[in-house]
Amino acid sequence: MSEPGSVLVPRGAPEPGAVRAAGGVLWREGRGGAPELAVIHRPRHDDWTFPKGHVDRGEHTLRAAVREVFEETGIVSVLGRRLPSADYVVQGRPKRVDWWAASPVASGGPVFVANDEVDALEWLPLDEADRRLSYPLDRDLLRAFAAGPLRTRTVIVLRHGAAGEKKEWREPDELRPLDQRGRAEAAALAGLLPAFGTARVASSATARCVSTVLPYVRRTRTGLVTDAAFTVGETAPDRALDRLLELSADGGPLIVCTHGEIVSGLITGLCRRFGEKPPEDPSLRKGAFWVAHLTDDALAALERHEAR
Repeated sequence: MSEPGSVLVPRGAPEPGAVRAAGGVLWREGRGGAPELAVIHRPRHDDWTFPKGHVDRGEHTLRAAVREVFEETGIVSVLGRRLPSADYVVQGRPKRVDWWAASPVASGGPVFVANDEVDALEWLPLDEADRRLSYPLDRDLLRAFAAGPLRTRTVIVLRHGAAGEKKEWREPDELRPLDQRGRAEAAALAGLLPAFGTARVASSATARCVSTVLPYVRRTRTGLVTDAAFTVGETAPDRALDRLLELSADGGPLIVCTHGEIVSGLITGLCRRFGEKPPEDPSLRKGAFWVAHLTDDALAALERHEAR
């Protein structure tokens, strides 16, 4: 599941037994390039809010956010930068809602169809949405959205899946394969990473890294290149970071699959390059990933997730 957090400062874990939910501030470009937000009306509550809903048992919050946006608006979306999570109490139980900026995969998609759960959707400019929203927490969320950049470049730094014990592998280390757990992590990632859109993939030139992203590459029909800048034993922290930024500048989402030894340097270096304080622990467990949301001159958001 995802690590709760907002922008660059991770929040603590939700209270034990908290209800988990996820959603998106869905936006599109309106007249003059100004954003318009999708605000929905729920007849059961007679309120205006953003699309969100409960995380199903065993479901990742990223998938839940995309699913809930689709179920409540009919729009297939991709997630952008992380927005602040909301914590509150409902009928005596703590609840946490994790939020992302989201945008339609394509314009001119399916038309919203009213139903028992959501009977109206309106695309509103920021000021009109602020007046229409029913809850102070939603208006706070709108302001957090408005305070950041509309468009960011998504860079996913992924540590390869589990690959057994290095000390028990007698052949060349670059040939060490994923084990059963690692293969399950790779399969889970193939269904999860598309939440951020179809990405270009660069990988360390080792079997365990290539195998980690191979199910994603097959599923999305995207390209895969290996790069010595992300390969253990062939690179250095500055070289890896420079290459990551060079690749990300080409636009569109980017996935870099690499090793634990390289992940921490990439994340620490990325934060320092943009004048942000690095996380206290920039490392990743195997099969986990960081998602950085970049502009040309800023690190707009940073979030960490497990594969499952």
